[in-house]
Amino acid sequence: MDYTQTRTEGREIFSTDRKALQINLDKVFYGSFAEIGAGQDTAGVFFKAGGASQTVAKTMSAYDMKFSDSIYGAEEHGRYVSESRLYKMLDHEYQLLNERLIDRAEDTCFFVFANTVATINYHKTKPGHGWIGCRFQIRPNTPPNDVVIHVRLKEQEKLLQHKTLGILGVNLIFACRYYHNDATTLMMSLMDNLTWDKVEIDMFRATGPDFSDVDNRLMSLRLVRYGLTDATMFLPDGKVVQASDLLYKKNVLLLRSRFKPITSLSIDMLTNAIRDFSAMLEEGAGEPLVISELSLNNLYLKDTDIDERDFLDRADTLCALGHTVMISNFMEHYILSQYFSRHYTREQICVVMGMPNIVDMFNEDLYSHLPGGILEAMSRLFNNQATVLVYPMIDKDGRILTLDNFECAGNVRPLYDYLLKNGRMRNISHYNPALLGIYADKVLKMLQEGNPEWEKYVPSYVANIIKDKKIFGYKDPAYSREH
Repeated sequence: MDYTQTRTEGREIFSTDRKALQINLDKVFYGSFAEIGAGQDTAGVFFKAGGASQTVAKTMSAYDMKFSDSIYGAEEHGRYVSESRLYKMLDHEYQLLNERLIDRAEDTCFFVFANTVATINYHKTKPGHGWIGCRFQIRPNTPPNDVVIHVRLKEQEKLLQHKTLGILGVNLIFACRYYHNDATTLMMSLMDNLTWDKVEIDMFRATGPDFSDVDNRLMSLRLVRYGLTDATMFLPDGKVVQASDLLYKKNVLLLRSRFKPITSLSIDMLTNAIRDFSAMLEEGAGEPLVISELSLNNLYLKDTDIDERDFLDRADTLCALGHTVMISNFMEHYILSQYFSRHYTREQICVVMGMPNIVDMFNEDLYSHLPGGILEAMSRLFNNQATVLVYPMIDKDGRILTLDNFECAGNVRPLYDYLLKNGRMRNISHYNPALLGIYADKVLKMLQEGNPEWEKYVPSYVANIIKDKKIFGYKDPAYSREH
């Protein structure tokens, strides 16, 4: 047995075997394991650690679809490696624990560990991924909590992925038992004895009475901030979601901005982009999924730390407007486009941006780090599915600058013309010239200085949110006059 220990940020990290043994020696924590799609990778660690009879009530793997359906019910969409499948497993197994072990309820904290996973296929064309969850009590005879994650397995050998799943499962159970008082430590400990090149955790959700004070939007930010994943998403109601489930067979329109604050120009840009993009789609395609992206690059303070309160302020306004929010560490547009097309959707992708972004985009100096320079960047951005819709700007001479009158450098002009003539870059068909003089930074400064004029430049419902919640450093004009 490997008892190797290391210490990081003041927290002692135990080996996987020692974690399993510590759980096995815990006479209060007792539960079931249900693992389908991969193997009994997590339960196997507990059996090998010794003393598993004090921990394991039952283990099972319902590999055959008919057996699985007879136990947990059918999946309408036919996708068995899914969030809905995981919750059906947790519901069923936890109910059985309470029904069959009712005599132990007074002095036992019940738990259920479940996963539904697909490891890498034989031809290595489909990378592994899966849903993993733990439902558990912190105290006997109390309502349970859930911690659910989605993982992407990166190793190229099936057996290595199985080993990684075992480690990850032990980490999750151990964290739920011993780190439930600190959701961030719980989340970070899931990577104990693992590295990012083995697994990516791209969704984390902690719910239940003992996690009532946990904001899972903030946990999503920390997933990206601490390098557990490149991007995460949450819905307008704040519920965190896994990208591939959300984007499955969806056409996506993405708006990149700072959203501090959301101005009338931003709303006009988005409204007209949705109309134009919808007109581009095939008949019957339905409404596109609209996502507003917050980049970590826009959340850093001057001391290079992330301002989490500022993030939540921006998230509050976006959610109040009914926006799905994406948090990413992508600085370049082309990386963002690749993220969607390679991993999540094969439908159409539309990126909405202003002309200032186009001016920067055709600056060759920005691509010196790429072997193929600007050609490589553009080929990544404008893949088979991607289109860019562009909102005009006012240039330094007071002209309204669009794709049609922008004068880029002569050596990249043929590339620019190719993208323009083939419809890969398009002007947004309608815009309000009166809004082009609105700059978010100036509006932010006014609201922080107590200048009431700022309200003219944002939609009324956004202004009401800012004033009611007193976000973005809002200063009441009446208070400013008195002081």
